[in-house]
This record gives sequence, structure tokens and C-alpha cells, in this order.
Amino acid sequence: MTLAFYGGSFNPPHPAHVRACALACERLRPDKLLVIPASTPPHKPLPEGSPDAAERFELTRIAFRALPGAEISGMELRRSGKSYSSDTVRELRAAYPDARLCMIMGADMLLSFEEWHEWRYILSECALAVLPRDEGDMAAMQREAARMREAYGADISVLDVAPMPMSSSGMRELLINRRGADELDGEVYARIIRRRDYGAKPQLDWLRARAYKFLKPARVPHVAGCEHEAVKLAERWGEDPGDAAEAGILHDITKKLSMPEQLKLAEKYGIVFDTLERGNIKLTHAVTGAALSRELFGVTDRVYGAIRWHTTGRPGMTLLEKIIYLADYIEPTRDFEGVEPLRALAYEDIDAAMALGLRMSLDELAAAGITPHGDSLEALRWYGKETT
Repeated sequence: MTLAFYGGSFNPPHPAHVRACALACERLRPDKLLVIPASTPPHKPLPEGSPDAAERFELTRIAFRALPGAEISGMELRRSGKSYSSDTVRELRAAYPDARLCMIMGADMLLSFEEWHEWRYILSECALAVLPRDEGDMAAMQREAARMREAYGADISVLDVAPMPMSSSGMRELLINRRGADELDGEVYARIIRRRDYGAKPQLDWLRARAYKFLKPARVPHVAGCEHEAVKLAERWGEDPGDAAEAGILHDITKKLSMPEQLKLAEKYGIVFDTLERGNIKLTHAVTGAALSRELFGVTDRVYGAIRWHTTGRPGMTLLEKIIYLADYIEPTRDFEGVEPLRALAYEDIDAAMALGLRMSLDELAAAGITPHGDSLEALRWYGKETT
């Protein structure tokens, strides 16, 4: 029996991990394949923002779900302290005394192998199957494998396959910079974004594709316009354009829901609406939309607030909240009396624009005989004082 195993921090697991394992299995034809996430890697600390071991196990399970025969093992997660490969080999040897053990690894691991804890013991119990990570690795791998065979009688197979350059550190960098949706497994990416592991921020085209599914088709131009305007305002006033775009994309995510559906969401999230809110979807959708955006896409507190307050406003709004309030009001598809002066003012004095926008909104409600929400009245008093 041949038992192949592939370990690592998988932080996060990405397609190069899966491909490496699949290619090794094609060559080795093992009877059993274990993928073993490390709990606490011994050679380097996990970077800030990394998920815990249990979550990396779950991400690894998802990433490898389509690889036939792959079994994700939690054996290293059950240990305390650092995860040494020699301990894993010892545990596997005890469980499979007659098996041929074969450790799958990348070129960088082979080149640093003699720095590992109890590396001689590992070589005595395991064959090594090594794959290139980058162009040009093969020559160095073959030289090192030949040297180790000569010096230690090591059983090393150098697998001549096309490299797939991609590192977990590089992937984490993509995630922080609103990329990675096109590189990672879709379910892995969605889960990372939902939890905001690694400080990840959603790739905006990925977010649009998912958020627009919640909208009536006729609302998409408005939401796209709000995103566009929010980014322009963010650039004008020194706010993060990515966060502004994210809030703009999501601000109306529950707008199409009926009041019974709004109330069902409110019950789910523990939201209590007052009598006025229960009679006006324009008021409820901002609150439920913020909550749903947090559940589905893990929005940060600042983006949550921008969605939450984009309809009524409130006293003392953050810059991002003001930007989304105004972007919703003045985006390019809006065409009503007074919109042009409001647009111009939003780029000249954002607090004065808030006061004007709130006043226009309250005048419109009064003309329609609609009772304004107290938050809007308080916001107007706040911004009216700020601009007098």
C-alpha cells in the first residue's frame, strides 16, 4: 500500500495546491491520499488576519472537494504546539506500519529540507515526491535530489511537470487589494470574503455580479450610477474609493423585497422597526440591506453604516455615510428640479450638500403628506447648524 500525503498551512488553499496534489497522484498512483493542514507551522508564524486552524481546515476541505480520493485529515489540528512533519510521519507510521509513505512537496521545501526538525527520521520513513513551483526549478531540484540520494540513500522522485506559480502570500496580497476572485476556487473565495479573513476586500466585478441578482432589472442603472458617483465623491474628499464602490453596489440590495419579506429579514437579524418604518419600505430596506450585506459579504462596520444610513441620514455621519447618502441622491440617472445645484455643492462643501439634500428630501415628503423619520429631522438640525 502506498499512502501519499500533502501538508501545509494552506493559508489560503489555492488552485496550485490542488493541481500539485493531483499531478503527484497521477504519477504516484497512491492507494490513499491525505491532505493535512498544519495547526501551527513551525517555520514561520501565520500572518495577521489568518483564520484559525479549524477554518483553514474547512477552506482546505472545500478547495480539494473535487480531487478524487483526497481525504482532508485533521491529525495535526488535534496536536498542541507546533506542527512538525516528523510527528506526522511518526503518527502515520504507527497507523499504517506496512505502508510506503510518500510526502508530496514543492521545490522550495526540498531545497531547505535539511533544516527541518528530525529530517533524517523523515527520510528513513518516507519517500519524497517533489514538484516545481517556478520556471527554472527543475535543474536545482534534480541536483539536490541526486545529492541527497548519494549522501543519505533518500528515495526522492522529481516530477517533471509544468509549474503553476502561485503562493499563499501572493494570494493574500491579491485578496487585500480586491482581487483573487478569478484565481481562487469560487466557494473558497466567497467564504473568505464573507468572513473577511486576511483583511480581504471583495473584487468589485465579483460583488456586482452577485449583488445585481437581488435587484429588479430596472434598478440596476441607478445602483451602477450610485457606485460611479460614490467613487467620484470619495476621490474628491479623500475617502477610500473601493469602500465607496462597495457600499454603492450594495445599498439597495433588499429594495425589491415586499414589506412582509422585509419584516421576515428583520426578525432574522433581531431588528425592531418602529411604526413609521413598518409602513415604508424606503426606510426598512436600508436597515435590512446593511444586515444582509454583512451576512453575505462580511461588510465592515464603516460600509455597513453607509448602507444603513443612506436613506434617512443621521447626526454626525461619517464621511463614507455622507458620500453614499449624496451619491444615492445625485447619481447620473437622477433628474429632478434642483439636482444640478445639489450635484455641484456636493463637490464644493459636502456638509452644506447634506443640509440641502436633507431639506429637499423633507420638503418632498411634506408635499406628499408623508411623515418624515426622526433621524432625518435630527440630521437636518445637525447639518443645518454645521453650515450656518
